[in-house]
Amino acid sequence: MGALYDYFQSQNLLDTNEPKREEWTLAGLIHDIDYSKEFKPTHPTKTKEVLAKYGLTTTETVIHIIKTHAPELTKVTQQTKADWSIFCVDSLTGLIVAVALVYPSKKLADVKLSSILKRFLKEPKFAAGTRRADVAMCNRIDGLNLSLEKFVEVNLAAMQKIAPEIGL
Repeated sequence: MGALYDYFQSQNLLDTNEPKREEWTLAGLIHDIDYSKEFKPTHPTKTKEVLAKYGLTTTETVIHIIKTHAPELTKVTQQTKADWSIFCVDSLTGLIVAVALVYPSKKLADVKLSSILKRFLKEPKFAAGTRRADVAMCNRIDGLNLSLEKFVEVNLAAMQKIAPEIGL
């Protein structure tokens, strides 16, 4: 999410109503915090409750961004690039990891953009849980207005940057 913010900022594509970079990043990091145990059936509506269990809080903006990654459950729709980013990228990161794991090295450093796009577009059974239609919405003019190729490229580069931290 931080890399997407940085990309949009570098291209002068952020509106004045966009959340701060820290809120984009935090939403990306914690958006699935309630996707376990007793909270799983109501994910992602219980972020506040899970944070409270650990004496933590966050802004209403971060909560809003998180809720937009599952609008069918929360009825909260995408309004900003932050909202569209979390919605579109949520499923893409898993696909990128799956591509890395089929490489002999199992390293993100070896993953090529063309490999991800091939698996995404031509191999629907690969990482079948990937919500390809959601990811492809990155090209909506009223959303991110990014080609699928550019969207995947930005996210792959971001994941490659932190690969040692995530063991890939």
